Amino acid sequence: MSKFFDIDLPFGEKYEDTLSNLLTDNTNNKIEVKTERDIWKSTGNIYIELACREALSGLSTTQSDWWAIILTFDGAIESISIIPTNLLKKRVKSLIKNNKAEYPVYGGDDDASIGALVPIKELLNGS
Repeated sequence: MSKFFDIDLPFGEKYEDTLSNLLTDNTNNKIEVKTERDIWKSTGNIYIELACREALSGLSTTQSDWWAIILTFDGAIESISIIPTNLLKKRVKSLIKNNKAEYPVYGGDDDASIGALVPIKELLNGS
């Protein structure tokens, strides 16, 4: 047991409560959920939509407080990451600016969406 248990416990409980409130809808927070299927496993990237059909969309227009990214492979969940939306916007912008994310990338139906191909490791490491 840590000799700092008395300090660590309240710190941990604070964030346990934050997650519990998000997952049980005890707040008015909104969560946008995006699921990545299979290809992320080989590329290490996820696609984040920023516009569609010449209008802002996706991360650019979301009203959510939190953004959840679910990574699936062969139909099974491998990871769920929940990021404050304002922080995600800053990270994606920084990754694009520093040439760590590929932008623009066209995708979706008829390649009508414009987004960024973002390395998962860079995104979650707080770059």
